[in-house]
Amino acid sequence: MIRKISLVFVVSMMITGCTTTGTFNVPPGSELYINERPQPVDIKADGKVTTEPFFWSAAGIPPESGIPYRLEKDGKVIKEGKLRTKFRTASIFWPPFADIYWPMGFNPDITYDLVNDIQE
Repeated sequence: MIRKISLVFVVSMMITGCTTTGTFNVPPGSELYINERPQPVDIKADGKVTTEPFFWSAAGIPPESGIPYRLEKDGKVIKEGKLRTKFRTASIFWPPFADIYWPMGFNPDITYDLVNDIQE
């Protein structure tokens, strides 16, 4: 029984340690690019975006710091800026040393409203 509980714990830590999820509101028909990645993120119908975590350089509060983003529509940039982040407690427990490489993630307690420029 203890082995099964330990296995479930380890698997759940692996899953939560590898990703970060945020809720977004973006203009219809636009594509969201995060952290200068070449592909747009997949935004689910409920606005959820799940992606890899971010390095320390994403720490901070916009406009000076945060995760860089850009919105594109029809191949043209319509908005760009930075997103608020939150330290991922799971990174402390995620080997090898995720607290060094991937400590920052989306803040799950807010909605990134990129239509009205509100991150609350």
